[in-house]
Amino acid sequence: MRHLFIFLSLLFSCMTSTAQIPKQLLSPELLWKVGRVSLECISPNGKTAVYAVQRYNTGANSGTRALYLLNLETLESRVLTDLNGNASDAAFHPSGDRIGFIRDGKMCEIGLNDSSIRLVSDLEINGFKYAPDGEHVLFARDVEFDQKPVDRYPDLPQATGRISDGLFYRHWKSWHDYKYSNIFYVKYQEGKFYGSPVNIINEPYDCPLRPMGGMEQVTWSPDSRFIVYTSRKLRGTAETQSTNADLYLYELASGKTLNITEGMPGYDIDPVFSPDGRYLAWTSMEQAGYEADRTRLMLLDTRTNNREEMLADWKYEINHPQWAGDGKSLYFLSSQDYTYQVFQLTLADQTVKQLTDGQHDYTDVKVAGKQLVASKVSMTTPAELFSIDPLSGNVRQLTTVTADPWQSVKQSKVERRAVKTVDGKSMNVWVVLPPDFDPSMKYPALLYCQGGPQGALSQFFSYRWNLQLMAAQGYVVIAPCRRGMPGGPDGQDWNASISKDWGGLAMQDLLAATDAMAKEPFVDAGRMGAVGASFGGYSVYWLAGNHNKRFKTFIAHCGMFNTVSWYGTTEEMWFANYDLGGPYWESPGSDAWTKFSPHQYVQNWDTPILVMHNELDFRVPFSEGMQAFQAAQLRGIPSRMVSFPDEGHWMSKPQNSLLWQREFFGWLDQHLKP
Repeated sequence: MRHLFIFLSLLFSCMTSTAQIPKQLLSPELLWKVGRVSLECISPNGKTAVYAVQRYNTGANSGTRALYLLNLETLESRVLTDLNGNASDAAFHPSGDRIGFIRDGKMCEIGLNDSSIRLVSDLEINGFKYAPDGEHVLFARDVEFDQKPVDRYPDLPQATGRISDGLFYRHWKSWHDYKYSNIFYVKYQEGKFYGSPVNIINEPYDCPLRPMGGMEQVTWSPDSRFIVYTSRKLRGTAETQSTNADLYLYELASGKTLNITEGMPGYDIDPVFSPDGRYLAWTSMEQAGYEADRTRLMLLDTRTNNREEMLADWKYEINHPQWAGDGKSLYFLSSQDYTYQVFQLTLADQTVKQLTDGQHDYTDVKVAGKQLVASKVSMTTPAELFSIDPLSGNVRQLTTVTADPWQSVKQSKVERRAVKTVDGKSMNVWVVLPPDFDPSMKYPALLYCQGGPQGALSQFFSYRWNLQLMAAQGYVVIAPCRRGMPGGPDGQDWNASISKDWGGLAMQDLLAATDAMAKEPFVDAGRMGAVGASFGGYSVYWLAGNHNKRFKTFIAHCGMFNTVSWYGTTEEMWFANYDLGGPYWESPGSDAWTKFSPHQYVQNWDTPILVMHNELDFRVPFSEGMQAFQAAQLRGIPSRMVSFPDEGHWMSKPQNSLLWQREFFGWLDQHLKP
């Protein structure tokens, strides 16, 4: 009886403590305590996975990234690497008995049984892949090709000048450093590199593509005889005008290279061989210069050299193809109805089966035996890992890294609205409601303007533009899926319709969503603001001169203010040329440079505006934010500028991000809350 009493007491205590977990509103500080989960790799036998968790210490203004091993049957996890270190790019050795990864820029390995970490090579590398036979390793490494000023003038070693003979002298947030990432392979035995690495590119071209490409752009053939890699073999001004990235097949035995996508002018990336090596699949865009073109699925039969587009009639994008274990089908991600789901293509009859659904996004997927392992997020839940049964569609959660502190966060509710556009189309609008929402109350509202302009507004989870965080501060968040976004009912047509029409129907879409939501009884139409970054910042600047008293305040981050000055200072000219219709000097009177440029409407500005911009942003240079702030100040508009000298297009440093969020919400509260 005494043991029973103790058991019941413990049970009651656990139930009470669980019930009394205090629920709290999401804050910027709490958001930075959430571990950021990402899927790394799957073991050859499909029974275990490696995932990474990135955590930040805002006091130290730094982060750590640790690797964990997950048993997919028992769901037991154990840490593989130092919790205070940084490890990335994990990959199982073909034997399955060890895992390679990069630490401090160097390749290391850890054994599954002895858990000891060993240095494989002291070479500084950017990423690697084991050959399937385990006899070689390929890796990416920076190589200096271009002559630096000190090489030209060795008697001026302290000179800081840069000399450029073509464009792409800077990109995203980095100045050209005279180096290029090339692919090497080297013999590998007993956990060590042997002999001299062979550079299979040995030219001033990048692989992976900078700045966001990874080792998914390189692959081995299953027999370890060939390497296929992605590269855009253009330089300087030519490179900044074209997205033409090709796939190159390199044969180890002969050292010969073949361009297997010759004649295909757009992006060709993410090559993956079928398990038997007969087929090579990859994704391809049809047009050079159109970075938001629909990603198509291509298939090369290596026996016949026949190159074929799969699902040519599919009107949606196809991303991150992965082969099933039997080689008879491919899995991929695609956006439909403004969420990213997992699909399966059967090759024999080219039929497509949707494996997942629901109000969430799958952001990564890998094959693990007869199941899939994927990362899943929503606007109100950070990433965790899940397994998917392709036969039944059953989904099982595998990790709970974010439970602490996420289980204590008061949840917002995300709803959909269908809003009619000015041309009679039905537009999806996400509405994020504050926690403890009371429909009898009136709330201030924020129009969230998505960037891109072809960026997806799906069930994403952001650590800065976090819509639940905005709602937690007492705002109704209105997020319209205006034209220019993938996943709409018209497929690529809806996505493509924004090009060359930035200030046209897309802006009317934003106003239509604003007007529709202003009629909701729980929205205070007298306390509405508009916020956005990049093209979202452009949207805010345009709305500031065309909103007709709809909004009480604006916040623009790294937004385009003057299309002419932006064209003259940005770096990826293919984007500017396609979306704006070519250089301003060829058609100076076109809409792109006149009525679509926000600076043309500054005379109408009458509303407080916060300008936020980063000085290392070369996509939308700092001068755009400076012009907007200067115009607001000279017009006597209540305004403030918050700038960061050490950040690019995004925010990366913890304390900078917290400062950004405090200024963001402080400004909104000042102008939208009584």
